[in-house]
Amino acid sequence: MIPVNRQGEVWVFAEQEDGRLHDVSLELCGKARELADRIGVRMGAVLPGAGVRDLCLTLIGHGADVVYTVDDKRLAHYQTSPYARVVVELIKKHQPQIVMYGATPLGRDLAPRVASAAQAGMTADCTDLDISDVTDPKTKTVHNNLLLQIRPAFGGNIIATIVNYDMWPQMATVREGVMPLEPADPGRKGEIVEEKIEIDESLLALKLIERHLQPKTVNLKGARVIVAGGGGIGGKDSFKLVHELAGAIGGAVGASRAAVDSGYIGKEHQIGQTGTTVRPALYIACGISGAVQHRAGMEESAKIIAINTDADAPIFSVAQYGIVGDVKQVVPMMIKALRERK
Repeated sequence: MIPVNRQGEVWVFAEQEDGRLHDVSLELCGKARELADRIGVRMGAVLPGAGVRDLCLTLIGHGADVVYTVDDKRLAHYQTSPYARVVVELIKKHQPQIVMYGATPLGRDLAPRVASAAQAGMTADCTDLDISDVTDPKTKTVHNNLLLQIRPAFGGNIIATIVNYDMWPQMATVREGVMPLEPADPGRKGEIVEEKIEIDESLLALKLIERHLQPKTVNLKGARVIVAGGGGIGGKDSFKLVHELAGAIGGAVGASRAAVDSGYIGKEHQIGQTGTTVRPALYIACGISGAVQHRAGMEESAKIIAINTDADAPIFSVAQYGIVGDVKQVVPMMIKALRERK
């Protein structure tokens, strides 16, 4: 068990692939910087890999005071055991009080391994993080500056706040897109610490023989306009209206889980708690009821237009503009108006 160090740093695991940092790592740097400033400690980043030293400056520009880098050719491609060994050994040496990971496939694989080895608690898929004093209801002891790990629970029906009194470091994985990506400051100064971690050959159980990379065909995070369809569309053929409206307005196509589960469109288009979190300038929700799981992924859009036959649908509670009507009638009218305007 790692000792509780209330002066320990706030860390971000910096996920990278082929020399490119994952967006969620940079998003977390902004939140980690905020939390570190509030409790008066340094903010650090952990960067394993091969030939990744140049990325240290990017992390410093996004808020890191110190970057702990482990450069080893055997870390060129992610494997659970060697990466977990690196992070655990650095935690034992430097004793941070908070460690954050992106809730990516890599982060969801790595974080539980590290938590188990460090005998620390971990909260998965957080949608927010905060700092607060917390009173233990049993002992009445006041714990200062604990990390509040906030996430939906029970199918999104409640928002749970989880705290960790004494099994440190406090660790959480955070969903991509829920934290804003703050602009970098190229003039920031920071420290780069090159660490050497012994990696036993027994940890390298796998050998990468060949890689096949499939490029992403959907970039919902980068879209300024999104037209999303839900279960209320009524069928795969009717979902073509969503594609047509997106094409007419120059937007990307999104969907609720209900539409994906019904087979109207692929999962890569899913928005919400179990999909992608987005913040476009304009979000048009077509036939989406607006369950809390979906709203968690889009409610921070700058402008939201909702179309639904149910005037009491929850989606209208977050929409700036609401249209009560049948999507199959309203959307063709919108498409016609847009094309005539052009």
